Amino acid sequence: MPLIHLTTFIQAPVKRVFDLSRSIDFHTESMNHSYEIAVDGVMSGLINLDETVTWQARHLFKNRTLVSLITAMKPYQFFEDCMVSGDFKSLRHEHHFKQVSNGTIMIDLFYFEVPLGIVGQFFNFIYLKEYMEKLLAKRNEHLKQAAETNAWKKYLPEPVPL
Repeated sequence: MPLIHLTTFIQAPVKRVFDLSRSIDFHTESMNHSYEIAVDGVMSGLINLDETVTWQARHLFKNRTLVSLITAMKPYQFFEDCMVSGDFKSLRHEHHFKQVSNGTIMIDLFYFEVPLGIVGQFFNFIYLKEYMEKLLAKRNEHLKQAAETNAWKKYLPEPVPL
């Protein structure tokens, strides 16, 4: 099963990075180049454990639909989403977060399998893994920019002072 492993350092608190990562509204905006929108399930706000979202998007010259379920969550440290239905044979995305003294380290582990046997494996080898890695890296850069500036305020409520 192919794996994409990305590590991104973000100069922002872990809670902000964690919540931006599960914001449906942020995801929609960060993927606007592929016309990705939520059409069912959780369609705005923050997605939580055992909740689903159905995405529609245009990738690789075709309109696609993917239903994703949040299968695990440990606030501010980890969450995982898995494909329930879609074009992949299987898809699992682990999101890891670690607070460090000057920000947050965000680690994505993206596992996927393509259908169509040897033909699918060939397509993956030639094109798909690179396409998916660039897509995730672009989204992470958008997340980094939003978390490190005041742009995050568009997607998340202001923290309440203690």
